[in-house]
Amino acid sequence: GKENVDSRHSRGRGGDTTRFHTLNVAQPVRFSRKCPTGWHHYEGTASCYRVYLNGENYWDAVQTCQRVNASLATFTADQELRFILAQEWDLEEKTFVSKDQRRFWVGYQYVITNRNCSLEGHWEVAYKGSSEVFLPPDPIFASAMSEKENILCGQLQCFHFPTLRHHGLHSWFAENCYEKSAFLCKRSQTCVDIKDNIVDEGYYFTPKGNDPCLSCTCHNGEPEMCVAALCERPQGCQQYRKDPKECCKFTCLDP
Repeated sequence: GKENVDSRHSRGRGGDTTRFHTLNVAQPVRFSRKCPTGWHHYEGTASCYRVYLNGENYWDAVQTCQRVNASLATFTADQELRFILAQEWDLEEKTFVSKDQRRFWVGYQYVITNRNCSLEGHWEVAYKGSSEVFLPPDPIFASAMSEKENILCGQLQCFHFPTLRHHGLHSWFAENCYEKSAFLCKRSQTCVDIKDNIVDEGYYFTPKGNDPCLSCTCHNGEPEMCVAALCERPQGCQQYRKDPKECCKFTCLDP
């Protein structure tokens, strides 16, 4: 645990008393922030999710996700999809869907294979990032299509009302890829330092928490191989305040 002490005593090998001064005792730290600000974290896939409400066509949405090291979301299991449906995504007045029914571009495309009596086809993953992605059921065809269109883009519809969200009610749409829509990006969890900066893989950083003297290595979005520094109390100052975000930085409060 953390403690403030002026001095502590311990016995050396020769029986002599050794005296040393310390301010903090190293302690385990719980790391809570694994996503950038504005993203939602899901532990089951170690991923971060964010809905962009500014309407873009499918191809522009793909590029917007890529600019933030993400891709249009695909899902690996029902539990992950239920997590998405349960979130209260922030709604703005200027949105391209009604407030009770929201549709987002996601990382699937519907390939049309037959146009005889009815449209036939199959879903494919637009982003080849995972071999464990599940494919949606048969879609609802959202709008009239020309005969030249052989590929439609996937939209996930979720609902604003809490009761509907609680039961996981949702629909899948195959839509013209050039329609404008909100979209859902997904990225791997990342390291976030004590000043809310995103840290790249392999770099040293101080995780968010209550110990600014902790230095860790970012590995797969997690702090690893952490080392704690212990600070000597400031000399010649009776009353002082520690800086919560700078290691071994103090403000003297003496008159």
